[in-house]
Order: sequence, then structure tokens, then C-alpha cells
Amino acid sequence: MATKLYLLFSLLLLPFSLLQAFSPDTQPLLSFKSSSDPLNTTLHSWSPSTDPCTSWPFVTCFQNRVTHLVLESLSLHGPLQPLTALTHLRLLSLKRNLFSGPLPDLSNLTSLKLLFLSHNNFSGDLPPSLPSLSKLYRLDLSHNSLSGQIPASLNHLTHLLTLRLEANRFSGPINDINLPGLQDFNVSGNSLVGQIPSSLAGFPKSAFGDNQALCGSPMEVCKPVSEDPARPGSPGALASTVVSSSPATTAPITKGNPRHVGGGKKISRLAIISIIIGDVIVLAVVSFLLYCYVARRRGGGKGASSSCILEGQKIVYSSSPYPAAQQQSERGKMVFFEGARRFELEDLLRASAEMLGKGGFGTAYKAVLDDGDVVAVKRLKEGSGGCGGGGKREFEQQMEVLGRLRHPNVVGLKAYYFARDEKLLVFDYMPNGSLFWLLHGNRGPGRTPLDWTTRLRIAAGAARGLTFIHNSCKSLRLTHGNIKSTNILLDKASNARVSDFGLSLFAPPTASIPRSNGYRAPEALDPRKITQKADVYSFGVLLLELLTGKCPSLGDNLGPGTGYGGVVDLPRWVQSVVREEWTAEVFDLELMRYKDIEEEMVGLLQVAMTCTSAAPDQRPKMNLVVKMIEEIRGVEVSPSHEALDSDSPSVSEDTCVVSQGRCALIRS
Repeated sequence: MATKLYLLFSLLLLPFSLLQAFSPDTQPLLSFKSSSDPLNTTLHSWSPSTDPCTSWPFVTCFQNRVTHLVLESLSLHGPLQPLTALTHLRLLSLKRNLFSGPLPDLSNLTSLKLLFLSHNNFSGDLPPSLPSLSKLYRLDLSHNSLSGQIPASLNHLTHLLTLRLEANRFSGPINDINLPGLQDFNVSGNSLVGQIPSSLAGFPKSAFGDNQALCGSPMEVCKPVSEDPARPGSPGALASTVVSSSPATTAPITKGNPRHVGGGKKISRLAIISIIIGDVIVLAVVSFLLYCYVARRRGGGKGASSSCILEGQKIVYSSSPYPAAQQQSERGKMVFFEGARRFELEDLLRASAEMLGKGGFGTAYKAVLDDGDVVAVKRLKEGSGGCGGGGKREFEQQMEVLGRLRHPNVVGLKAYYFARDEKLLVFDYMPNGSLFWLLHGNRGPGRTPLDWTTRLRIAAGAARGLTFIHNSCKSLRLTHGNIKSTNILLDKASNARVSDFGLSLFAPPTASIPRSNGYRAPEALDPRKITQKADVYSFGVLLLELLTGKCPSLGDNLGPGTGYGGVVDLPRWVQSVVREEWTAEVFDLELMRYKDIEEEMVGLLQVAMTCTSAAPDQRPKMNLVVKMIEEIRGVEVSPSHEALDSDSPSVSEDTCVVSQGRCALIRS
């Protein structure tokens, strides 16, 4: 009998022991199921004997905690209170169900970023706990029966991108709502009144339609009314009624002498002249101050590099920007590599040139030749030469190596020119600009952001290009030396191409990497001795730039985590944010508009943090980085990538050995 009782007791405890072995969120989900699906018709797969993180539909977990719960169009009903125990929940979507009653206290859902409760029958006021969800990006409560006023405390949701409250019963004004980051907003179909604040005036008219009396842009203009209707001349506030903006309905202009205004008072001719002179003086002063400001900005002051400055002005040269090549008494000659279209030096000197940008090792130009061919020309800084500033022979041997590198993700070197005071490199021209401009150019309203799929594709392409450079000549262990977003270019098909590789070897012997270079590995002090592991670190910073949308080498008011001299140490800042848990705080706000990519972003973030390990021996090789990036979306490594460890067939070992003897500094 005792044995039977023991077995019975064990069976009774079995569900409890299973719950303990599974996710801590199992019990709240079961409680929610019992109230929302009492007939067990929809959530019948939710069983106490199975793990919700591996077996339950509609549930997604991360590190054994429920992070995503998507239960849409399932005819569920009942209270939401059990779900407030899911403290790691990031996405909750209960669209198109039969839930009713007031919204519960949501203050425990501190990790919530996406909340979709539209097309139900929730009623009552918005819960006071709602503004405490500081990580919220999307909030959709549309098509319910919610009432009361829209509280100004919603302004505490500083990350909010979506606010959908249409088709409810909200009343009162909205003039206190100010959420600068909003991209999707709608309060139509309520009973709102008053003036639309300027912070919301940029949204379309449909976002405010079907309300009792909302006025102001983009709706009809607000009508001023008097405080006392019996006194039409008395001052009054803006009314909650609207009037047509048609000129035909405006008040008529009083006929008569135009100089008789303000109750018949006449303005003298002397007063009019004084007003005109005053306006001219003010205009002159403002123009002078504006001229001084523009001149100082163009002069390149000391503070020019302290922020993410994006100049849209193009500098086009009417004469050759390579004066030394034009004035040399003993000119050098253009040396072309196999497959490159040939032209004379004079053709290059006559070509129209547009400056593309200045880098650490020289200035890049876009040159359009007479026959219409377009090339990019890199003019190396004065004092640069062969290995560590050496002579012509060393320069030519290094060019022999770089010029033979051919890969779909590497910008091809077409030709070079060497003279005593002028060194020019000619590359394929990339028409779609750089990753830097795609990420940081023209941020703000009206800009088309760089979408997540494109960012991931650029990351994979750049990784392949850098891997090819590292493995193209094993005896030399080639490095790039200057990985950054301005050196990742896009070709006609928008494929990522790595540019400016191998140029760190041309730095003068006394040169050092600027401390403001946020891509620099901690151990990299001499630009001529950059290692492949230092390249991996710089590439990791590039991945963080893709994920965060922030300039790694420029100040950005990030608070804790800023490095030397007020410059952002992007890897350290990211580590400080994710130290406690993986969080969306580090990701670019422009990425939050895309659904179902959080795990992919976290996957790339893990790759980036591995690449930026402080210890060089803890950083992976680039061929492994390629595989990790491609596996984020389950893409198998193609056969063309299986031989990434082998030498490039376009670079012979003889070429490597010759250059190795002349340019030992290229070794890692």
C-alpha cells in the first residue's frame, strides 16, 4: 500500500517537476490559456508536459525565456493579467481577437518593444503604467473601445516609432503630445478636439480625420473666437471649431486710404522711411554674420572633425588636381595591369576631376576621360613612397602585388603612375558611393533608410573581399590596414567592394594612426605594421557601425562609453549596453521598422563583438567571419568560398616572394 501511495504521489508531482525543468514562463502561459481558451480548441498544443520554448506554437524564446508571443485572429478572450508575468517579453501581438475590459498594469513588461492589441474590444482609459515601457518602439491599440484623454505622459516613450490609436473613443486635446521619432501615427475616428501640435503637423490628413473638432495643419485652420460672444473685438483663444481656408470666406479688406490703419491713425512718410532703413541695416548685419559662419565652416576649423559632418557640396576642378605630374621635367609613365583599358597621362591630366573625399593616405578623385571612360584616381600624400617611404622599385613591386588582386568584392587597381613628387593610383570607379554615405548621409525625414537585408549583404560582401586580401598571398600575409565605412564602396549592382587596401605601407616612417580613429585596434600603433588581426578588429567596428548607425570615429553624445578625447569608443559603448542582457538599445532606430529581424541583428552583433575582442588571439580569422555572417540567414558557404584559404590564382608565389624581400614591413 505504501508503494502505491508513493507512486501516486510521484505521478501527482510529475507535472510540477516538468514545469520546473521547462521555462519559468510556462505557468503564466498555462494560466492565460485556461482563461482565454477554456474549451481547449485553439491552444490545445500548450501542454504542461512539453517545453513551450521548443514545442508550443505562437511562442518564441531566447535563453529559455519567452520573448515573442504572437496570437492573432484566434477568437481568444478573457483577461491579459497572466501575461504580465512574462518579464522578458519583447513582442506581444494579440490582434483581431475578442479581448475586452480594461488594459492591465503593464509595468512588469520592462523588456517590451512591440505591442499590438488592435481589433479587440478593450475599454477604459490607457493604463498609467503604459509610459513606463521605456523600450517600446511600436504601440498599436487601434480599433478598440478605449476612452479618456491621450495622456501627455506618452512623451516618456522616447523610442516610439509607431502610435496607432484610431477607431477608439478618445476625447480631449492632443496638443501636449510631442514624440519627435514618430514615423507612423494615427488618431482618426475618435472625439478629439483642439489644435494639432506642430510636432504632429507633418502627418497626413487621414491620420486626424473623423474627429469632432481637430483643427490646424494638416486639417482646416483653427478659428479665433472671443471670450465674450457679445464683444466681437475682445481677445479670445483659438476655438475648437474650424473654418474653411478658402480666400472667399476670409474677412473683407477695408477700403480706403491704405495709410489709414489701426483705427484711423496715419503713418507719416518719415516713419515709413525709417522702417525701410532699419530693415536694410538688419538684413546687412544678418548677411554678414551668415557669410562669416559659412567662411569659417569652409575653412576647416579645428572642430570640423568632432562630429559626423556630411558635406553635400561637390568640388569640381577646371584644371588638373595633380600639378606635380603636369610639371615634372622627367615624367614617369602610366603602368597598366592586365585587362585594364589604356590611356595616356595627358588624357588623365585633361580629364575633368571631381573630388570624392580625403583619406589618411591621400585624396580620391572621379575623373571623366575624353572618351567617356570614368575612373577613380587616388593621389597619395606627399612623402609617401614604397615600403615605408622607399623608392620607385619598392613602390612598383608593391603595386605588382596589389594590381593582380581580382575579386568581385575588391575594387580593382587598373594602373599607377610614379614620379618623384607625384604618385597616382587608378581604380575602377564605383558609381553608388560608399557605405558611409548610405548609412549617415541625409538622415532625417524623407530619407530612404538603408534596410536590414542590404546591410547584411554589404557585411557579407565586405567580409569576402577582406578575406580574399588576407589569403591572396600567404607568404606576405597581406593586410588592408585601413578598414572603415568610407572604404567600402558599392558598384553598379550595389555589391560591396573593399577599396584602399595595402596603402598603409606607404605611410611615412614617423606616421602614427590618429587616436581619433575609432576603427583602430588597441594594439595597432604603427600604420605600417598593421596585422590581419587588427584588420579583423576594424571590420568588427564596421559591423557595429552597420548595426548602430553611429559614426565610430566621431563624437555622438553617447554618454558612458566615450573613449579618449571625447571620441566614441563604439565597441566599449556596445559592451556597456549589452553587459546585462541582449537589448535593442544598441540597434539603429531606422532598423526597428522591419519585423522579425531581431535574432539576425543579435547574431551579427555577436559576430561583431567577437571580432572586437581586446586580445588579438581571441579574434577569428576572416574566412570564419564570412561563414558566421552567411549562417545568420542559413546561407550555405558557396564552393567559391571554400578555397578562401588558398592563394589567389592571379598572384604568383614568385611575385609574393620578390615583394617579401623588398617590403618586409607588410608582414603581420
